[in-house]
Amino acid sequence: MEQQKKTKPLVAEVAQARSAARSGLMTALPDVGDDHLAVGLNPRDYVSSLARGLEVLRAFNRTGRKMTLSQVASETGNTRAGARRILLTLVHEGYAVADGKLFDLTPQVLELGYSVLSSKGVWDIARPFIDHLSEDVRESVSAAVLDKFDVVYVSGAQYHRVISVGISVGARYPAHCTANGRVLLASQPIETWPEMLRKIELTKKTEKTVTGKGKFRKVLEQVREQGWSLVDQELETGLMSIAVPVRTSSGSLFGAINVGVPTLRMTPKEMVEIVLPKLQATVHSISEAIKH
Repeated sequence: MEQQKKTKPLVAEVAQARSAARSGLMTALPDVGDDHLAVGLNPRDYVSSLARGLEVLRAFNRTGRKMTLSQVASETGNTRAGARRILLTLVHEGYAVADGKLFDLTPQVLELGYSVLSSKGVWDIARPFIDHLSEDVRESVSAAVLDKFDVVYVSGAQYHRVISVGISVGARYPAHCTANGRVLLASQPIETWPEMLRKIELTKKTEKTVTGKGKFRKVLEQVREQGWSLVDQELETGLMSIAVPVRTSSGSLFGAINVGVPTLRMTPKEMVEIVLPKLQATVHSISEAIKH
C-alpha cells in the first residue's frame, strides 16, 4: 500500500514529463514502460534545461536555416526569454553566432558528434574493406548505424563516376526507406517490433515508398529471413541500394553496409546476382577482423 502511494506521484510526474517532451520542450526523455517506474526511474534526475538546449540545436538541423529569436522559441516550444538564454549561451560557447536579428550554428557543433562517428574502432578496421568493395563493384559504398528511426552514416567510399551515389559521414536519413535502415530495424529483437512499428513514421519519400504498417512489417520479416535488404527508389527516384548487417565475431549487431547504384546502371536482379555476393563477402571479412 505504501509502495503504491510512492509510485502514483511518480507516474504523474513522468506523464507530465512525457507531455512536455511531445510539445518539444523535453524531447530526450527515455520512453519506458510504467512497469519501470518502481525500480529507480526518477524524473528529478532529468535536466530539462539541457534538453531544451539540445532541442534548440535540433531545431536548426531540422530547418536548415538561420532563425530569429521568435522563430527559435516557436520551433522549440520555449518562451522567448528561455530561447534567448539558450541562444546567448551557445553564442558564448562558440556553437552559434548572431548576425543582427538572426542566429545560426557554427561548424564547432560538429565537434559534438564527429569524434564519435570517426573514433578509432570498428569502422577504422572496416574502412580498407569498404574501399576495396567500392573499387571492385565500381560503385559507392556506405556504412551506417541506427539512431532511433533514422540511420546515421559513419563511413564510406565514393566511387567517382559521371553519375555516382555519395553520402557524407554524419548524414541522416529515415530508416524505413533505406536499405541500411531496413536491415538494422529487421535485426532488432522481435519482441520490440510491435512498439517499434507503432511509433515509426513511414513518411512517403517517392511513389514507391512503403507506407502501410502491415506491409512494412512483412518487408522487415522478409529482410530478417534473408539477411539483406534491397530498396528500389523508395528514398529517391533513380536510386537503388542493397545492404547487409555488420556483426562482430560474437554476433553482436554493430551497423550495416550498403552499395548504392543509380537505376540507369543496374537492375534489381543484377544487384542481387552481382553486387550482393561481394557485399556479403566483404561484411564477413569485416566480422572476422573485429575481435569482440
